[in-house]
Amino acid sequence: MKFFIDTADIAEIRDLAATGLVDGITTNPSLIAKSGRDLFEVLKEICEVVPGPVSAEVTAIDFDDMLREGRILAKVADNIVVKTPLTVDGLKTCKTLSDDGIKVNVTLCFSAAQAILAAKAGAAYISPFVGRLDDTGADGLQLIAEIVEIYNAYPNFHTEVLVASVRHVGHIIESAKMGADVATIPPAVLRAMYKHPLTDKGLDAFLADWAKTGQTIGDAGGKETRRSA
Repeated sequence: MKFFIDTADIAEIRDLAATGLVDGITTNPSLIAKSGRDLFEVLKEICEVVPGPVSAEVTAIDFDDMLREGRILAKVADNIVVKTPLTVDGLKTCKTLSDDGIKVNVTLCFSAAQAILAAKAGAAYISPFVGRLDDTGADGLQLIAEIVEIYNAYPNFHTEVLVASVRHVGHIIESAKMGADVATIPPAVLRAMYKHPLTDKGLDAFLADWAKTGQTIGDAGGKETRRSA
């Protein structure tokens, strides 16, 4: 499973990208607004830090303006993926941009039927919103299972399932078990994946035992170097 980070905070992106675990970035108008910075300045900087796909969303709602904005965004960098909403105009824009060789991430997906339409429109990614479905009392992960099953049944569908609106580690684990291609993860949730109380307990025990020896690996290395000399 590929990990995209769902943020426009460049400091967060630099910190997480240094782990080598980040395959791409997703942004949206809300995240850009939260950054308080110029859209194009932020996107260019993100694309320089992360060589993988960087999703940038159109803000227009009609086909002509979506298409115009999509083409402008695509010129920011070679790794930009244009995000369009799952509306009729958004799908038309997806089809046109995809035919032109521009990758598109169709977002705000809440049903398997919508996911089928996005795949037929040539979307590179479909973004089903798991957490927002859970908020309504529906089962967001069930939607992931349905989309993965449908896409696997049609080899001519090349759309990747990008699990969005991730709220907790469980969403990632269950989506990975289902075979979803990508999860776009808030920074705090990715950091939560590192944590387990037994890891912390084990590390504390190892360090306590090592401290009793009075040794340091640095000193041992230095002694070895002197003996070799």
